[in-house]
Amino acid sequence: MKKKYLLCGKIVGAHGVKGEIKLFPYCDSPAFLSNIKKFYFSENENDVINAASVRAHQNITLIKFEGINDMDAAIALRDKKLYINREDCRLSDGQFFIEELIGCEVFDKRTGKKLGRLCDISSNKANDVWHIKANGKKYLVPYIPPINATVDIENNRIDIIPLDGIFENED
Repeated sequence: MKKKYLLCGKIVGAHGVKGEIKLFPYCDSPAFLSNIKKFYFSENENDVINAASVRAHQNITLIKFEGINDMDAAIALRDKKLYINREDCRLSDGQFFIEELIGCEVFDKRTGKKLGRLCDISSNKANDVWHIKANGKKYLVPYIPPINATVDIENNRIDIIPLDGIFENED
């Protein structure tokens, strides 16, 4: 299901003495957030904080917020989660927000049979791995071209061609 506000990361500390914060991003790259100018402390449009600058630094995103001008003010934000408005970012075709994929029902493209519900996504060096839960079991499905995934966020549905052997004993 498409969400208006997406969780984008957690503030893990201050960077320097002028109020810049360190954000551990929940996205593929810390640079993904570089063009975002408004962040939110909740899924509420009134809980907004404006960014004066946003930049990637190694595996984190550094953000200087308007009105946060010293280290103490930045430290006070530690452990807060930040959200972004979905309309403020663009994805290429075939890319999705993980937060919107989690919870989607997964079906076999060939048979229409429900395989389970996507409950998590992890990454390794080669590809993402989808964790699909069904009947109390968790199945790990590599997100690779042979599964030929069709994602319909609006209808909370993913159709795949399951790899041989993954769901074999589920009849």
